Amino acid sequence: MDTFPTPELILKERKQTKKKMATPTFDQLLEAGCHFGHLKRKWNPAMAPYIFMERNGIHIIDLYKTAAKIDEAVNALKQIAKSGKKVLFVATKKQAKEAIESKAGAINMPYVTERWPGGMLTNFPTIRKAVKKMTTIDKMTKDGTFDNLSKREKLQITRQRAKLQKNLGSIADLGRLPSALFVVDVMKEHIAVAEAKRLGIPVFAIVDTNSNPADVDYIIPANDDASKSIDIVLEAVCAAMAEGLEERKVEKIDAPEDKEADGEAPAKRRRVRRNEAPAAAEAPAAEAPAAE
Repeated sequence: MDTFPTPELILKERKQTKKKMATPTFDQLLEAGCHFGHLKRKWNPAMAPYIFMERNGIHIIDLYKTAAKIDEAVNALKQIAKSGKKVLFVATKKQAKEAIESKAGAINMPYVTERWPGGMLTNFPTIRKAVKKMTTIDKMTKDGTFDNLSKREKLQITRQRAKLQKNLGSIADLGRLPSALFVVDVMKEHIAVAEAKRLGIPVFAIVDTNSNPADVDYIIPANDDASKSIDIVLEAVCAAMAEGLEERKVEKIDAPEDKEADGEAPAKRRRVRRNEAPAAAEAPAAEAPAAE
């Protein structure tokens, strides 16, 4: 007779067959050019612990420390994704745009690859209003209101919609402040980092030898100018977050049973209280004659 696997057995088998997160090796980081820093005259002394040596006037980053820091960052980001929270990816430099859009988009995480809108975090309600404008314009298009406008009004609204989509389209699903920021080049995105620190949002960042890591909670010392270097770090980060999201789905197998168990307990407590209430009310009445 055939037996069907229980949800507990499926969960156990998936955990056993689940692959470990693949952190880039030293050779992979070396091949991607993650070790190339900036010129010695442009360095920031705060990055000294992560610099291995100087060659031809260029600082070389210690890739062993890079690998260790990537491992630390991906573990933290995996837990954030597993808990169902959002991480906002920020990279407006040309070399990182494509990688951010493809990899962050694949795991359904918000990202900013155009100009950082000032006050996006510290003045989040205003940004949400701008995002809602896009929804309003879309409704006008669907219900026929748009067709009743003049040609000039249509052109103005269309341009406004395109501008909003370009700057804020990637964060349309971000209904609340993100739980963390992942930044490529903290010098270029210093406004985003400053806003995150003001609100106490943890910052993960690829930090080069010319940057100050003081405001970064999880530092990944690596070349932030080469597309290959950025790509390999993002690959590890997004793979870990995808794994966290997958584990979250797997753990929901037992969720219905847990909900039923949680739902029964309050009902039982309510029944007990209802049964005990009359007894408590009758006690003073029984004692009254004895007092007289």
